[in-house]
Amino acid sequence: MVLRADVLYRAILSAFHRRGRIVSAPTKVRVILLTPQGKKFNQQTAQRLAKYDELIFVCGRYEGFDERVRSFVDEEISIGDYVLMGGELPALVISEAVMRLRPGVLGKDESADNESFSNLVDKTRGHAFYQQLEYPQYTKPEILKIKSKKLKVESLRVPRVLLSGHHRNIEKWRTDEAIKRTKKRRPDLIIK
Repeated sequence: MVLRADVLYRAILSAFHRRGRIVSAPTKVRVILLTPQGKKFNQQTAQRLAKYDELIFVCGRYEGFDERVRSFVDEEISIGDYVLMGGELPALVISEAVMRLRPGVLGKDESADNESFSNLVDKTRGHAFYQQLEYPQYTKPEILKIKSKKLKVESLRVPRVLLSGHHRNIEKWRTDEAIKRTKKRRPDLIIK
């Protein structure tokens, strides 16, 4: 089953006319084709798309769509190197990643600033990163006691520096932990 180009064209046109807009007028609207052949989605793409007022997602299904549909869209995006039955889930993934970057969506607009993939770090204590992963997060209780024969630990504690109240030391610890985590889990993010 291949989606027809004329039907998708009318659907895209309808999305533009729904609020009385004219197809050639909007500058803050982006039409995105979701396909495994598109450019791979990442945090920088989410940040770029968050600047648009509206996104229109064109979702294929089964075998996809008539090739001519590509001439109706602004860009093609893939959420990974695998194939799904349709573009609905990629549309949800991209929507959530983009919406949380829009002003007013999170508690504070700065909340997304220090998350994994959000900041570009040029040099940090001798290590150059394109991006780095977020530092570990902790909450109560201070000491978590574990009674399990399967686990080899009896208690897990919040790092003492986080309880110190010394903001400079806490910030240094967070930076160090983010670097360690990035090196261990995503060495591909380190600039060589």
